[in-house]
Amino acid sequence: MRLGVLDIGSNTVHLLVVDAHRGARPIPAFSHKEELRLTEHLDERNHLSQEGVERLGAFVGEAVRLAEDKGVEDLVAFATSAVREAANGEQVLAAIDERCGVHIEVLSGSDEARLTFLAVRRWFGWSSGRLLAFDIGGGSLEIACGVDEEPDVAVSLPLGAGRLTRDRLRADPPDAEELRGLRRHVRAEVARTVGDVVRFGEPNRAVATSKTFKQLARIAGAAPSSDGVYVPRSLTRQDMADWAVKLTTMGSAERAALSGVSEGRAEQLAAGAVVADAVMDLFEVKRLEVCPWALREGVILRRLDLLPGRLDATR
Repeated sequence: MRLGVLDIGSNTVHLLVVDAHRGARPIPAFSHKEELRLTEHLDERNHLSQEGVERLGAFVGEAVRLAEDKGVEDLVAFATSAVREAANGEQVLAAIDERCGVHIEVLSGSDEARLTFLAVRRWFGWSSGRLLAFDIGGGSLEIACGVDEEPDVAVSLPLGAGRLTRDRLRADPPDAEELRGLRRHVRAEVARTVGDVVRFGEPNRAVATSKTFKQLARIAGAAPSSDGVYVPRSLTRQDMADWAVKLTTMGSAERAALSGVSEGRAEQLAAGAVVADAVMDLFEVKRLEVCPWALREGVILRRLDLLPGRLDATR
């Protein structure tokens, strides 16, 4: 079947169309995305601004038309941190549903972590043993760990790169006082979760997903995306520690000039590096392997799991 997934993230809104059926890997057929950076459209009352609402509605309308043009049979739409935490999020989604005729499900933070973990598990397989997975989004950090497709623990923390940049970093590059406050805040939040995660056992493999980790791995020497998804990519603890210092002393323009860093993400990369450095240090991870699949693929896989299989069809 041809399945469409509309992902309304805190940084990017993304329509992904895939050809897939139960038991097979989804094959991308079409992709359309835009960096709306919805976290930056939250006002002092934590409402999505009228501009943000208009831009989001316009993209959703365009995505629905594109999905129809591409022959999508089933369109699954979901929103994450920025919409979930906006005071007017429910009203915004209701208005978009009425305008565009598409229901958008709001995922909880723990759902984000679980679905991302499902994608990671399917990518690396059962031979990976106990997996520890991290994902740094625009609004939140997801952490999940387990031996099955359903993790033993799945948590979401308000430590997204976009959120932290907006709330805690004013100067460009950040000044020493800002960085110290950011680092203290991030490490305190992460440290509270370590015990809940590690009590289930030491992971056999530590994995990272998301654009932030992919860019950090790239500037640390990992292969470019043009080499394909099957090329192994990783990020060491020492490289992360070194780059956390370098990136926080650079301005946005300098970061954007680094190989693999997009201009739209450069401003957030310093905060993202602080978070990545904290999780690798506090969880004592020596090396993170980068997984090309993340939340979108987890949503696709879960949707396919709900389809009737061949055995069901023959009964």
